[in-house]
Amino acid sequence: MQTKILKWGNSLGLRIPRPFAVEAQVEEGATVDLSVDNGRLLVRPLRVRKYSLNVLLRKVSRRNLHGEVSTGKAVGRELW
Repeated sequence: MQTKILKWGNSLGLRIPRPFAVEAQVEEGATVDLSVDNGRLLVRPLRVRKYSLNVLLRKVSRRNLHGEVSTGKAVGRELW
């Protein structure tokens, strides 16, 4: 499919046709990785992993558990 690159402020914008957006699973506001490889413009959706507290806590073990870390005295309105 051919499309045009249009001026958007001081930048250029690329309109993504709906069928492409659906197939790539991107929607308005999605974050993408933009790069150039051998003169080709590559746009790849970034998949942000979502973790639950339970999943993260299951990964804590005796091997990776550490003690308290001192970060110094409270600054400003911090409560310690």
